[in-house]
Amino acid sequence: MQLKIMPKKKRLSAGRVPLILFLCQMVSALEVPLDLVQPPTITQQSPKDYIIDPRENIVIQCEAKGKPPPSFSWTQNGTHFDIDKDPLVTMKPDSGTLIINIMSEGKAETYEGDYQCTARNERGAAISNNIVIRPSRSPLWTKEKLEPIILQNGQPLVLPCRPPVGLPPPIIFWMDNSFQRLPQSERVSQGLNGDLYFSNVLPEDTREDYICYARFNHTQTIQQKQPISVKVISVDELNDTIAANLSDTEFYGAKSNRERPPTFLTPEGNTSNKEELRGNVLSLECIAEGLPTPVIYWIKEDGTLPINRTFYRNFQKTLQITQVSEADSGNYQCIAKNALGAIHHTISVTVKAAPYWIMAPQNLVLSPGEDGALICRANGNPKPRISWLSNGVPIEIAPDDPSRKIDGDTIIFSNVQERSSAVYQCNASNEYGYLLANAFVNVLAEPPRILTPANTLYQVIADRPALLDCVFFGSPLPTIEWFKGAEGGALSEDIYVFHENGTLGIPVAQKESTGTYTCVARNKLGMANNEVNLEIKDPTRIIKQPEYAVVQRGSTVSFECKVKHDHTLLATVTWLKDDRELPSDGRFTVDKDHLVVADVGDDDGGTYTCVANTTLDTVSASAVLGVVAPTPTPAPTYDVPSPPFDLELTDQLDKSVQLSWTPGDDNNSPITKFIIEYEDAMHEAGLWHHQTEVPGTQTTAQLQLSPYVSYSFRVRAENKVGKSLPSQPSEQYLTKAAEPDKNPTTVEGLGSEPDNLVITWKIYYWKTQSSSKRNRRHIEKKILTFQGSKTHGMLPGLEPFSHYTLNVRVVNGKGEGPASPDRGFHTPEGVNSTHELGPLIDLKIPANKTRWTLKNLNFSTRYKFYFYAQTSAGSGSQITEEAVTTVDEAMASRQVDIATQGWFIGLMCAVALLILILLIVCFIRRNKGGKYPVKEKEDAHADPEIQPMKEDDGTFGEYSDAEDHKPLKKGSRTPSDRTVKKEDSDDSLVDYGEGVNGQFNEDGSFIGQYSGKKEKEPAEGNESSEAPSPVNAMNSFV
Repeated sequence: MQLKIMPKKKRLSAGRVPLILFLCQMVSALEVPLDLVQPPTITQQSPKDYIIDPRENIVIQCEAKGKPPPSFSWTQNGTHFDIDKDPLVTMKPDSGTLIINIMSEGKAETYEGDYQCTARNERGAAISNNIVIRPSRSPLWTKEKLEPIILQNGQPLVLPCRPPVGLPPPIIFWMDNSFQRLPQSERVSQGLNGDLYFSNVLPEDTREDYICYARFNHTQTIQQKQPISVKVISVDELNDTIAANLSDTEFYGAKSNRERPPTFLTPEGNTSNKEELRGNVLSLECIAEGLPTPVIYWIKEDGTLPINRTFYRNFQKTLQITQVSEADSGNYQCIAKNALGAIHHTISVTVKAAPYWIMAPQNLVLSPGEDGALICRANGNPKPRISWLSNGVPIEIAPDDPSRKIDGDTIIFSNVQERSSAVYQCNASNEYGYLLANAFVNVLAEPPRILTPANTLYQVIADRPALLDCVFFGSPLPTIEWFKGAEGGALSEDIYVFHENGTLGIPVAQKESTGTYTCVARNKLGMANNEVNLEIKDPTRIIKQPEYAVVQRGSTVSFECKVKHDHTLLATVTWLKDDRELPSDGRFTVDKDHLVVADVGDDDGGTYTCVANTTLDTVSASAVLGVVAPTPTPAPTYDVPSPPFDLELTDQLDKSVQLSWTPGDDNNSPITKFIIEYEDAMHEAGLWHHQTEVPGTQTTAQLQLSPYVSYSFRVRAENKVGKSLPSQPSEQYLTKAAEPDKNPTTVEGLGSEPDNLVITWKIYYWKTQSSSKRNRRHIEKKILTFQGSKTHGMLPGLEPFSHYTLNVRVVNGKGEGPASPDRGFHTPEGVNSTHELGPLIDLKIPANKTRWTLKNLNFSTRYKFYFYAQTSAGSGSQITEEAVTTVDEAMASRQVDIATQGWFIGLMCAVALLILILLIVCFIRRNKGGKYPVKEKEDAHADPEIQPMKEDDGTFGEYSDAEDHKPLKKGSRTPSDRTVKKEDSDDSLVDYGEGVNGQFNEDGSFIGQYSGKKEKEPAEGNESSEAPSPVNAMNSFV
């Protein structure tokens, strides 16, 4: 390869600029040996924005090289900085680095400002960047009195941090007084400004130690804000005591705790603007409040987000794009969405750019009489301004040089001489920053040099590329040629590659490529050569790879890995498990080509890799180890999934709740979906309804609820085989009562005849409370159903002396309509009941029977019958009837004829005779002055036969409705022993009991047991009432 240079005295023409540019690039790649004369070059300097720790000495770096060695000077805020006059400032020997000793005395603020270093020798002067020294600051928070924040459950909240202004800005985080980080979630998160945002608050957010901390890294200090106290209360807790204290505290916000669509907490409004610099990280933030908690989504209008550079932080509330460029400018939209709606905000992003290099100027080495050019090209937004300096002085006022010509971003040199040597600075600046580059022009005449060490040995694996270096220098620029062997000719470009820096490339090295190679450098001042050696090695191969193995738990397994490599290279074999080092366990043994694992356990399963290394190449092979139980594993069976478990309710709101669960075993068939069911324990206990379905990959669901329902949930899993058994029910969750959201839609009626429409309606009624202080037990709601043709109805089985509430709902084949407004009413105080209910007897009648006779009933007794049909699917609705048995006819006939019977007449005569004799005896005893208390004894043992009795009390036959309203007479309706026990009093609590007697079935029928409770009034239209209690043994039939 030969590189030609223009003749010494030939002038530069515009048409030959591309060749000069190529030469400039070529020359710039050469490193000038330090033993040759050259201008200074800055090799190390402090950053442009240099923030220092005010507690430590200030060290401002400035290092440079050159021949002769350069001297150093500094400017401070644009003027000469006389180091000798400041006893606290010293400069390192043979260096330009400044050390300012402020630890012994002095303040860092005294040395705050702009500094610039200049390195100078006889060939020119190089300058450093403008270094801005600023001491870091970590000010304390101002003292403030923070009032407690009291707000309702569900409201949004923003806790401000507002840290003191520090340098650099501090890192913000929130902790409690135990220095534990506060948990964050989609609901609670920290914004980019450090504030803590709550989309909605919950009772568990109540605490007194919300503390914002600011960490200042440069000073390694942490400052804290005063703790903030937050108390979350429900509406019911706003009692008079709390209301009285609100004047001394802050009641935060005015939004209702009802569910609501999202609104943005930050940024404000519908649109905003964001400006970022090229190369930085673009961070966009949207935080919304709402109930349920909103979810944030991001899109770019008229474009797509860069996949490899886009990251979502802070639960998707922050969008970050790294290494941002002008192409990332545009409109970005964040969308906040929950079950009640969505809202969006558009952020218009503009990417500006501080100056960046397109082509920075490079050092230029020329021989006397040659031509060349320095090129400085930069871009930015806005486009930067290019200015040139020569030896640190603006080129407009620098000493004139007839060999140079300035053309915008290019300095063109022609017919340079030794006096043309200098250091040129290119400055590209705009409003966002600047770039400064030093490039020297060194004019010298130097014969070729080979800088690569002689006889360097290169070793390469066969069939791989080889690169042989020949680093050279010379002025003018030498030409390079390569030869192979002592007598070989120059190498051609057919099978070799000649690089501009002198390197020889062999794309595919073979055994035949082994040998000695010579590079020769020539220019008009001389020639230099150098020999290097190339050896081609055999590649390393694994000739016996480890094999897949399945072993039983507790057994021993061995992997074999045989390696073949070049005999002149040293090979090592390493074993890895799952790409990591083997466990430090005595069970793992490496013996030559084998890895042995003893007492295999479940954790030993995985991928084992054999890695063979030499100094030139690396190869590897892997095998998988499977561990099974000692007994053979049966073939997999496919079945429906196991039921889910660990059901948990979270985010419990008025009309929604989040249900989460843990899936059961899929039984070798992936779960495709989960089915969620619910039970209304208050109104339809035991009846499960379909709620919703979610995909099999999801283990949570946001459920929408209805007001005033006692919910229990269960989950089924479904795979291709079928549905699982239901999970255990979740805990019950009672939603609050609320007004209806809307009227029913798509209501339909069904007609039974061409000219009618049948609509059914239901009455829901329930006892609010009993007016009796002794009887306040809770009563479940009851439902009474009427046909649509009815415009009125009677409610059966109401309790006396109680308050009831009812509403009416219309029902058709599509379901129930909305309820009417609740109406309340009171039942009057009732009369104490005395008769008892008999036992409830269950009779089963064959399905083909339409008549049935009940035998062995008590005569003169009221019976109530409940009749319903039953199939294998369950029981139908009930109907009720009441009836009273009459006196047996045969008994009535004998009673009529008893007065004519002889035995009865004789018995009556005997009784009359005995009474007469008794009266005579009593009369005689009285006349004799006896004190026997006949009256008292008679009062105590009165004959029941002679007790007064109303004529209608002893009648028989059909029960009369009039008796239902007759009051009890004093002294009547008492037991036959003529005593009244306290526990049989008419005021007994049993008569007002609300046990099973108070229950009704779905169609309004009374369901109870005849177990000592008083009978209730029948359903509408049945003209029957209580049978009177018997007055003596003759007419008592129950």
